[in-house]
Amino acid sequence: MEENIKKKLTKNWFKILQDMICSEIEELENKSKFKLTNWQRNKSKDEGGGEYRILENGKIFEKVGVNFSEVYGKFSEKFKDRIPGTKNDPSFWASGISVVMHMKNPHIPAMHFNTRYIHTSYGWFGGGMDVTPCFEDKNLKKWFHNELKKTCDSHNKKFYKKYKKQCDEYFYLPHRKETRGIGGIFFDYKKENWKKDFKFVRDVGLTFKQVFKDIIMKKNKKKWTKKQKEVQYLKRGRYIEFNLLYDRGTKFGLQTGGNTDAILMSLPPIAKWK
Repeated sequence: MEENIKKKLTKNWFKILQDMICSEIEELENKSKFKLTNWQRNKSKDEGGGEYRILENGKIFEKVGVNFSEVYGKFSEKFKDRIPGTKNDPSFWASGISVVMHMKNPHIPAMHFNTRYIHTSYGWFGGGMDVTPCFEDKNLKKWFHNELKKTCDSHNKKFYKKYKKQCDEYFYLPHRKETRGIGGIFFDYKKENWKKDFKFVRDVGLTFKQVFKDIIMKKNKKKWTKKQKEVQYLKRGRYIEFNLLYDRGTKFGLQTGGNTDAILMSLPPIAKWK
């Protein structure tokens, strides 16, 4: 398959998934709507861009961002050495979708999802999802990981164990010596078989769409206190620390001329440190 066709297919899927997820969220909210912002990577020449959508102060979502991007151009000499396939040519193309959800009810965990396709001298997929509760819930953890395992197993029995381990290692705060949440799956540089990899990436997106809705339906009616809200604010502080210090997507976006507001949509509206 020609590389241009692969790019079109992945870009179109990420855009469709953005619409599907936003539609699901607005349906859950009933009245609150997303605010849409289009952006360009470089206004002086065509280097792509994207659209980020933010919904704030809803009855369920305190803040949720759903970002689509398609960018291309050349990496800087300093940055290109960190990206595979750029030894002889710093040109790149990248498209993806990222979602970060911060909830009003502290019993509903913060949730994150992203999938992407990057092409330099060759192409690869990356992404995953993870969940960050404020309070321990063994049943939620078991159910969530079982849903991920079912999706992974339908493609390859080795995927879940491998990608769960990679998630546990990635979403870890070394300076705090603690995990960000209850994990999930995380994969990168996935390039074994393009058609199979693309199908897996689509299924991961559809799984996230179903998972976040199921979690909200299970947890949203649970009453919460002011004290529990304070716990949530502190947990969000940890979330911010990870995203600003270690998150690859944040670093990639900022170092390749991405839109700052779209990149930092992952930050919650209110957080605290103690």
